[in-house]
Amino acid sequence: MLRLILLVLFVVGSINWLLHERAVDSGPGVLAPEVPKQTNLVDATPVSLGEYSLKPLAEFSLDARVLARENYRWDGGAELAPMDLVLGWGPMSDRVVLEQIKITQSARWYRWKVKQFLIPQRAIETHSANMHLVPANKDVRRAMKSARVGQLVSLSGQLVEISRADGWRWRSSLTRDDVGGGSCELILVEQIAFVN
Repeated sequence: MLRLILLVLFVVGSINWLLHERAVDSGPGVLAPEVPKQTNLVDATPVSLGEYSLKPLAEFSLDARVLARENYRWDGGAELAPMDLVLGWGPMSDRVVLEQIKITQSARWYRWKVKQFLIPQRAIETHSANMHLVPANKDVRRAMKSARVGQLVSLSGQLVEISRADGWRWRSSLTRDDVGGGSCELILVEQIAFVN
């Protein structure tokens, strides 16, 4: 009986990996040539989401390649942003470049290590980012679950600053040129679609 249970768990896990976790090969070449589009907002009306207030900072959209994905359930931001995606555009959407870069995520950070620089370090820094995704509704949350490494994603929404009555704050970066702490985008995602 134990063997049967273990076999069933293995089969279910394997199917889940094949359908949801396995990387997608979208082919070589620059697949997402455009830089993200951003229009800064002034005095935008905050949006309430439960006990949180989301202040829109900029309209934001991009087409990019998914370089890494990490789900969060237990950290302070998981209730709002259950997933981070590392996204790449321009040269960072080219499989040939990416084959030389090892990308990891943990604790809301994105790290990379290069085997051989095919593009300058600064191009890696300015053409990829770790993005904290706040789904605007249940449909977006459901669509986010289908994200797989290698896919192309098209998303739009707003870069936001999130606050709570007890003083807790989480603010999006407003530039793709920064690195280190505070350089991630915090996006209220209104639309998202993935392409294999």
